[in-house]
Amino acid sequence: MVVGVAVYSAEQVADILGLHVRTVRGYIRDGRLPAVRVGKQYRIAEADLQSFAGLASAEPARGPRAHVSTVVHIDNVSRPAMDRITTHLTAAVAGTSARSGHFDLQSMYDEAGYRLTVFVVGDPEPTAAAIQLISVLTRQDER
Repeated sequence: MVVGVAVYSAEQVADILGLHVRTVRGYIRDGRLPAVRVGKQYRIAEADLQSFAGLASAEPARGPRAHVSTVVHIDNVSRPAMDRITTHLTAAVAGTSARSGHFDLQSMYDEAGYRLTVFVVGDPEPTAAAIQLISVLTRQDER
């Protein structure tokens, strides 16, 4: 599930730019291409990719800006519980993404391990709200 700002893997950026993935990873390690490490993979925001490729918008620079990235692991999640949690998150994100600025939420479910992993990247307010919603939804399963 992807909602909000586009985020790319190093492999996708390599395909887009016509480069080898090792070259892209080198740019990330050198600090020339901003990226967030999620587990063992890098995630590159669309705006950072456009800026790196010389396609940055003419938007004037603003003051300091906070950006949050987090990974939430939820263990012992059945398939129906995973469906319920991701449905609520998707609905909440759809309602906030238009007015919240930068925000992206992705999820991955390991059916064999009963583990839901949620990747949340964006401005602090919608990210905090998403984490709070995850907390509420997982507490419902404890009852």
